[in-house]
Amino acid sequence: MYLAYVTTTDRGATDRLLSAVAEHLLAGGAHLAGVVQTNTECADDSKCDMDVRVLPDGETIRISQTLGTQSRGCRLDPAALEQAVGYVTASLKDAPQLLIINKFGKHEADGRGFRPVIAEALAQDIPVLVGVNGLNAEKFNEFTGGEAEQLVPDVQAIADWLDRVTAQREAAA
Repeated sequence: MYLAYVTTTDRGATDRLLSAVAEHLLAGGAHLAGVVQTNTECADDSKCDMDVRVLPDGETIRISQTLGTQSRGCRLDPAALEQAVGYVTASLKDAPQLLIINKFGKHEADGRGFRPVIAEALAQDIPVLVGVNGLNAEKFNEFTGGEAEQLVPDVQAIADWLDRVTAQREAAA
């Protein structure tokens, strides 16, 4: 099983890191699947709009919804998230070199969202890279049985991990 994760502490840093990783790997000719997230600050609100880009060159989907300035609830649009999940699930048939999932979030912690896609990719021996925040680290650890490798949150360190994993998979084939 080739499963790795990154964690950062600054707001939006994991999203920026995984987007940079995807761009770096795509520029090098890697065949990727998954999603990376971009956040757009809203001028009238302290909360941002959240969009995911389906890799490698798919659709950009807004996964946040506007609930009003006084809202305290979760702004994730579950239908939009499931649309992205559907696209990514379908892309696994193309045997990507790596599946990138922007976040193991609350939906994944509860068994929904990208969790089944991660499991399917691992069952197909596709390496997986996931962003994990502190709020969901315990649930991620339970899901992975503690078998996921934590990587240094650095583009080159992640690229080196993928090179190592690719070499191991080729040697085993």
